[in-house]
Amino acid sequence: MSSRAESAEPERREGRRLRIAAIGDLHFDGSSTGALRELFAEANREADVLTLLGDLTTHGRPEQIEAFIGELKGVDIPILTVLGNHDYEGDAAPVIMQMLIDRGVHVLDGTGVVIEGVGFAGTKGFAGGFGRGALAPFGETLIKEFAKHAIDESIKLENALRNLTTDTRVVMLHYSPIEETVHGEPEMIWPFLGSSRLVQPIDTMGANVVFHGHAHHGSLEGRTPGGVPVFNVSVPVLRSLDMSYLLYELAAPDRRGTRTRHQQADVQEEEITGAGRD
Repeated sequence: MSSRAESAEPERREGRRLRIAAIGDLHFDGSSTGALRELFAEANREADVLTLLGDLTTHGRPEQIEAFIGELKGVDIPILTVLGNHDYEGDAAPVIMQMLIDRGVHVLDGTGVVIEGVGFAGTKGFAGGFGRGALAPFGETLIKEFAKHAIDESIKLENALRNLTTDTRVVMLHYSPIEETVHGEPEMIWPFLGSSRLVQPIDTMGANVVFHGHAHHGSLEGRTPGGVPVFNVSVPVLRSLDMSYLLYELAAPDRRGTRTRHQQADVQEEEITGAGRD
């Protein structure tokens, strides 16, 4: 069961719409062939784009990604992903990135891509905490290096957004950019679930929506200080709400009156506003 949410863009609601299926933290270990195929087949039927928000695997091994790619058989809509911390565990990130690219998956790592006139910018993100509690690059070398990685991921996101020329932009992360969507997790681990350094490029460069994972027991929805909606689409969060994935719908640029493939099929479907369950 998916849940549908729409962006609040009343002036463009009669135009083209793009449906995005978003899910993270699938943690596939390759031992259960076919376990994800029904999920992906449903997303392929309902959405125009499939976004995967990291932790595709349990340990980031090439054989796990090979099995994961097998689960994508039959998916013919564009697939976009960022990697998560679990996908780095096997020290084979460049290899598994290339395997995904060879399958035709858009792997975003400080980069962007345009699908149906909508820009997608993504990077893994990193930990470090939020607001006044964010870790500063001060003191021991290890602390400075840890904080620098969070800063570097923020810069990568900023560059990815800057290079997009589209009016409509979607941000994909693994780690959370805001504290609100990690609420529900033990407070002592919040600093390891995301970094508010990611907020500045989102609010400064502009985005319509942000998707992330990683916070398994966090909250579904929040907003950046600038008002950009943020969704935590980690599998455990979705399952707690009886959802398979989040189906997010937003306005896409008009192209001579053309429609996305699902709009063509659903011309008579009554519009659903707000977040809810099907």
